[in-house]
Order: sequence, then C-alpha cells, then structure tokens
Amino acid sequence: QVQLVESGGGLVQAGGSLRLSCAASGIIFSMYAMGWYRQAPGKERELVASISSGSTVGYADSVKGRFTISRDNTKSTMYLQMNSLKPEDTAVYYCNVDRRRHTYFEWGQGTQVTVSS
Repeated sequence: QVQLVESGGGLVQAGGSLRLSCAASGIIFSMYAMGWYRQAPGKERELVASISSGSTVGYADSVKGRFTISRDNTKSTMYLQMNSLKPEDTAVYYCNVDRRRHTYFEWGQGTQVTVSS
C-alpha cells in the first residue's frame, strides 16, 4: 500500500521560511519522479516543483528562486525548502509523483502553509 505523508507546514510571517517533508512508503521511491503540489482555496491544484529520479529539478515561475526541492532516496523522503514566503503561497501542500511521468498515487492529507502579511 502506497502512502505519502506530508509534514512541516505551519503559520509564518511574510518573508519567513518553512521546510516541508514528504515521507513515502510502499514504493521504490528512487524510481519515481516526484513533485510538490499546492492547492489554495477556490483554486485548482498546481505543480510547484518537481524532481526527477536523477534529481533534475524544475519550478513554477511563481516560486523560482525562493523554493528548493530535494530528495533523499535512502530515506524515501522528499523536501521543499521555502524561503521568502509570500501571502500568495498560502495553500495546502501535497506531494505525489510528477504527473508528466507517472500516474498519481492516492493523495495524502497534505500540510497547511499559511503566510500572514
């Protein structure tokens, strides 16, 4: 059974930082291209950062230069370092496979990130 568990969210002031973690189980994590997604109230879920099995990374324009995605295959864990946070980054953040490469697994509960102005 595949499980994706996100953690690390919270309430932070604009300009602050958070580090999200995604722990995966039930899959050979190293084989998958992964992504961080977010969904703000009333908006569709969007891909904000991706990392291939070979650790090639990509970012949405809205987070480029502020967010850094990484992975530790030995721990089956992916991370998202978020710096210079803005109120518009407020959303529930989820991890899953990169939709351009793989079929989604069941979504986890996500982790709430709230950035106050």
